Amino acid sequence: MISEGMAEVLRSLRLSGVNGAAQASVLALGAEGVALTLLAGVNRLAEPLWCHPELSAQFEELQFTLGEGPGHEALRIGSPVLEPDLARVRPDRWPALLPAAREMGVRGVCCFPLGIGAIRVGVLTVLCDPDRPPGDQQYRDAAALAAALTAACLGEELARERGEKLPWSGMDVPQASPLHRAAVHQATGMVSVQLDVSMEIALLRLRAHAYASERALGDVAQDVVARRLRFDDDKSGPTSPDGGKG
Repeated sequence: MISEGMAEVLRSLRLSGVNGAAQASVLALGAEGVALTLLAGVNRLAEPLWCHPELSAQFEELQFTLGEGPGHEALRIGSPVLEPDLARVRPDRWPALLPAAREMGVRGVCCFPLGIGAIRVGVLTVLCDPDRPPGDQQYRDAAALAAALTAACLGEELARERGEKLPWSGMDVPQASPLHRAAVHQATGMVSVQLDVSMEIALLRLRAHAYASERALGDVAQDVVARRLRFDDDKSGPTSPDGGKG
């Protein structure tokens, strides 16, 4: 059984769609924050739909820049990744993310993939306080919310064809748009051409440069799109048109 608070969130989702549901979800889950991202574009990049509060947005950007973390793992394995206390996670599991998450104040994370079978459409990320770890009720509520969002994204017909019993369907949910991270999509294509590599390798090169330079991936992408930064297939790394290193 879901809580009355989550039942109210689901009723609101059905009536009004998913936009604006972030703050209500935080309250219903008793969480430190929530974020909903959907996969979009050729590269299937995680596009943010909503985050609350700002810390959730910052953590999503961190995962996006590094290309690792519980959200990526949940999408890869298709099962929830529950780490309500990041201090207990092996350092080699997410070596770049864990110290950065601690620095920004994220201490616990639970991620619930949105999808059916092999189909992945996004992920629901819940930030936790290890001093107030989520209980069985919170996990049930988060799973119900993820299932409802999955139904909204995939649609009632697909759920029926696969014989899945979802708690909600038919909600009005906007599809993730590459507009939020259009520069990353465009920069990935440009680096792919510059280096004559696949889009996947080009995105890895962008992420590696962002991590090494301690910058957000979106900022690096903007420099590539504006031609302030160019990736050359040599050992010296990315360069700026004025001759300086990127």
